[in-house]
Amino acid sequence: MIEPDFRLASYDYPLPPELIAQAPLPERDASRLMTLDRATGALEHGHFRELPSRLRAGDLLVTNRSRVFPARLLGRRSRGGKAEILLVRRRGGGLWDAMLRPGRRLRAGMLVDVAPGLRVQIDSPPGAETVLRQVRLIPESGSEDEALERFGHAPLPPYIRREDGPADRERYQTVYAREPGSVAAPTAGLHFTPDLLARLEARGVERAELVLHVGPGTFRPIEVEDVRQHRVEPERATIPDATAAAVERALREGRRVVAVGTTVTRALESAVDAEGRLQPGERETGLVIVPGHTFRVVSALVTNFHLPGSSLLLLASAFAGRERLLAAYRDAVAARYRFYSYGDAMLIA
Repeated sequence: MIEPDFRLASYDYPLPPELIAQAPLPERDASRLMTLDRATGALEHGHFRELPSRLRAGDLLVTNRSRVFPARLLGRRSRGGKAEILLVRRRGGGLWDAMLRPGRRLRAGMLVDVAPGLRVQIDSPPGAETVLRQVRLIPESGSEDEALERFGHAPLPPYIRREDGPADRERYQTVYAREPGSVAAPTAGLHFTPDLLARLEARGVERAELVLHVGPGTFRPIEVEDVRQHRVEPERATIPDATAAAVERALREGRRVVAVGTTVTRALESAVDAEGRLQPGERETGLVIVPGHTFRVVSALVTNFHLPGSSLLLLASAFAGRERLLAAYRDAVAARYRFYSYGDAMLIA
């Protein structure tokens, strides 16, 4: 018998489809903010622009500065028919790891015409071991990055049921994003504005950054009944020396480390050594956080409202407690909060 906290069915909840946000609000910090006290379960409702009043002077806010690149390519197979290519990881020399649709019909050696200035060659056959295939970008002129900027699309999540538009290039991006490499936005950061960051600094909230390039594992459904057995593809994370030092200093002084999003949480929690010290540097993390995890760095979490049965919901449940989190989600549904990537936010503290 699997205990409720580890049973996939325990992470389902009813969500009216109309609450899944299909577009962002005109103003980033106009999104709503639910604050959940994870010790008592008490809830407070407000707006994200009020975040400075919800945090304390001395808190350390850690953000993910990874930038989403136009990773989605739409084209036609050389023998006819549509093809979709989601670039995941650059290998060099024109080679990329990618997800393909329709995968079985895109055989090794085939060409996909994306635009008059860009073709993609499928280099590897379908395999049972991984959903990723190798492809080769063939731009007619210029660099791969220039071709992607011209012909690539913003890789909006599959639950956003519309085509991407020009505004998504920047709106599906945090205002502090700098280093391209993500195929999905670290969405908890989408609510911040330069003015809000300045007000947090004036409040005495310190900020540090790291980089975790978000891969497609973010959206991979959990297919095992015991959630402890779920695995995700490793993602590349870098913790700068200055960030590790800031975190160590905050922990030593008893100040809160506030993670902006599940990506920051996973990057920090996977970089703690046996002595409890946060190690700087670059590494791959495949950490899946489920209830029972002991949080050794993160003491508060800014996050969005997540899909039922997702690894992101598991992480938030591990942090807040499953029953308390799902009770908060029921309140969010009743109060007509907006869910998922372009939706509203929670502060769990």
